[in-house]
Amino acid sequence: MARQRSGVRLSDVAKRAGVSVATASKALNARDEVAPATRQRVIMAADELSFQPNVLARGLISGNTRTIGLLTDELSAARFTIPVLLGAENALGNEQMSVLLCDARGDAIRRGHYIRTLLARQVDGFIVLGDANEVRPSLTADIPVPVVYVFCESDDPNDVSIVADDAGGARLAAEHLVSLGRRRIAHITGDLTYRAARDRSAAFREVLDAAGLPLVGAPMFGQWSQRWGRHAAAALLAGHPDIDAIFCGSDQIAYGVTETLRDLGRSIPGDIAVVGYDNWEVIAAECRPPLTTVDLNLQQLGASAVRHLFAALDGSPVSGVIREPGRLIVRESTGIADSR
Repeated sequence: MARQRSGVRLSDVAKRAGVSVATASKALNARDEVAPATRQRVIMAADELSFQPNVLARGLISGNTRTIGLLTDELSAARFTIPVLLGAENALGNEQMSVLLCDARGDAIRRGHYIRTLLARQVDGFIVLGDANEVRPSLTADIPVPVVYVFCESDDPNDVSIVADDAGGARLAAEHLVSLGRRRIAHITGDLTYRAARDRSAAFREVLDAAGLPLVGAPMFGQWSQRWGRHAAAALLAGHPDIDAIFCGSDQIAYGVTETLRDLGRSIPGDIAVVGYDNWEVIAAECRPPLTTVDLNLQQLGASAVRHLFAALDGSPVSGVIREPGRLIVRESTGIADSR
C-alpha cells in the first residue's frame, strides 16, 4: 500500500489537477457543485500523490465526521440484515462516508451503551436496522442526530421508517398466478405472530377476491421451515386434491412444499404451480424446479435508508413509513395451467 508522501497538502493536489484549492476540496468531499470529470481528475491527482485528508481537522471545521452509526438488534439474522447492511454500506461508500456497526443483540443495556459510544464518536447520524419488518420502540428521543429506521417500523409516526412492502409483494404473487389461469389456489405461510405473514396473507386474499376466486381452505400458518412446508402440503392435498397453485410465505416453506408434491407424484408446474417469497437464492435457484418467488430488494432498502438520512442531514427530513416495492422473479415453478 502506498504511504502518504511527507508534506503533501491539498494545494499540491489542486495544482496537479489544475484546479483551485476550493474546487479540489469540494471534489474530495463529493460535493454536487463539481463536474464528474473534474472530480475524477482531482481524485486521480490525490491518488498519485498518496494524499490523505485530515479527517479530524475536517470534522472540526465542517461540524461533521462523515461517519454513520448503524445499530442493529439481530445481526445473527444474516439472511435479511446482511443484504440491507450491504446496500447501506455501498451507498455510504459512494459518498466517501464510513460506517460504525454495533449489534445490541436485543439487550437494552447494550443498546444504550452503543448509542452513547457512537455519539461520543460524533457520528453524523444513525441507521437503526431491524430484522423482520416489525414495529419497534422509537430510539430517537435518546439520539440528538438524524435517525432512519430500516427493515423495521418505529412506533413514533414522526420518525421515518423504510420497510419492505409485504402486501405489495403478495399482490404480485397473486396477480401472477391468476394471470396464468390458476383457479384453485391455496396459501401456506409462517408464524401468525409475524406482521409479514399476516400482511401477505391478507393482500393475497384481496387479489383473489377481486378476481372472483375463493382461497382454497383457510390460510395455513405455521413455522418458517421446510419441515412445515412438507407437512402443510400433505395436509392440504389430503383435503383439497384439486388445487392447482400454492402461494408460500417463504422460500423455505416453498421448498418443503415442492418436496411433498414430488413425493405425491404431482408435477410442478403442470399440476400445481408454486410461488415462494424472499428470493433466497441458495434455496430458490436450487429448488426442483427453480422457484418463482418475490424478491424483497433488501439492498435497495439499505440504499433508500441512506438517501433519507442524507436528506435529513441536509435539513430536509421526512417522516412516516415508506414501503419499498419488491419484484417478482419468475422461474420454472409456475406456468400456464393445464386445461381440464
